[in-house]
Amino acid sequence: MEKLVQDSLSEMEKKMKVSVEVTRQELAAIRTGRASTALLDRVEVDYYGTPTPLQQVANVMVPEPGLIVVQPWDKSILKDVEKAILKSDIGLTPNNDGKIIRISLPHLNEERRRELAKVVRRIAEEGRVAVRLVRHKEKEKLKELEKEGKVSQDESHQGQEKMEKITHQYVGEIDKILEKKEREILEE
Repeated sequence: MEKLVQDSLSEMEKKMKVSVEVTRQELAAIRTGRASTALLDRVEVDYYGTPTPLQQVANVMVPEPGLIVVQPWDKSILKDVEKAILKSDIGLTPNNDGKIIRISLPHLNEERRRELAKVVRRIAEEGRVAVRLVRHKEKEKLKELEKEGKVSQDESHQGQEKMEKITHQYVGEIDKILEKKEREILEE
């Protein structure tokens, strides 16, 4: 019977890891004052009729803190890459010189930094809520197993206590990711 509780805990942990990773990726895509290739992670290029991640059709580099350089391997898709970047939600304008695309990141003013800090806090809170929702669903499953007599009341109680500890661990991870991202945004 103890196996059912362990299975529930490991399933919960897998789902929480996914929630943390999704939060990490969403926060990485938010631009700070520094250039990062992660800003272009969600950009997809129409590559011969197929939406393809930018990193699969081009070399993306950060040669200096305020500049991203995109160099497509196939020069014929340069215009498509430029269109994809313009169409994306990153709010940056690419500069196409016929060989490569340069994206300059302007310095953020204080007001924009505060707005971005609010956005990252909201994304982090969504991540925390996702983690807690996973805990809630697994707790309900555990209570159902207890009602069906498949696990004892003690095993259910111990499992729920472990669930709380695991939840705090993953919420703490999201908090650390948020803290780091806020520092990046707020420092000049």
